[in-house]
Amino acid sequence: MSEKKLPGISQFDLSGRSAIITGGSKGLGFAMAAGLTSAGANVMLVNRNPEEGEQAAKQLNDTYETKATFFSADVTVKDQTEAMAQAALDAFGRIDILINSAGINIRGAIDELTESEFKQVMDVNVTGTWLCCRAVTPYMKKQQRGSIINLASTLGLVGLANRTPYTASKGAVVQMTRALALELASFNINVNAICPGPFLTEMNVSIAETEEAKQFIVGATALGRWGKLKEVQGAAIFLASDAASYMVGSMLTVDGGWTAR
Repeated sequence: MSEKKLPGISQFDLSGRSAIITGGSKGLGFAMAAGLTSAGANVMLVNRNPEEGEQAAKQLNDTYETKATFFSADVTVKDQTEAMAQAALDAFGRIDILINSAGINIRGAIDELTESEFKQVMDVNVTGTWLCCRAVTPYMKKQQRGSIINLASTLGLVGLANRTPYTASKGAVVQMTRALALELASFNINVNAICPGPFLTEMNVSIAETEEAKQFIVGATALGRWGKLKEVQGAAIFLASDAASYMVGSMLTVDGGWTAR
């Protein structure tokens, strides 16, 4: 006789569900993909690097019993995001979860950054998130069910010097999440955001040992350290699951207490 899960625990079970994770082949995206597959979901990883994406999907398939696939797409191109959604539908027959994790960060003083650099960050972090949400919405409406999880940031909630492109983009993601949550709630589609704090991803390796990071980033957290990639998995599983069925338009901070000060 198989062991039955307690009702509260079974709410986190993602068996039979499928997810699209942009930026899913590395960093926080891959960590969340691994978390969802461990909870029973099939996943499609999306990025622009086929070799990296195929390797990441293989790693998930070698580790978990669920199915992981890869699709190469640029999230800033409408036709490619629409093809992404169709590929997930072809692979899994449904789209239950979208995690918008693709993102970039260009740091610098405002008078040293170029307009092109500012637009590049906004294109990926804001337009890319919007286009991916737009691409999956018709399918989720038809199902009358879905979960969209945007990756905002604690820097979408508070400021930090020399981060004008990134903070502007993540602030926009916060407001996009709230507006879309109100728009889609009647279709039983929950839209929320995770706001990670300082995680030591590839994006942050270059500043890890700087005095700024030690004082204003890691030094400002209550835990006094960088976040470990696995520490974002619980938030992703929660927001993707039935356990978060009453969560709509929420910003879930995972920041070691950085914004608590």
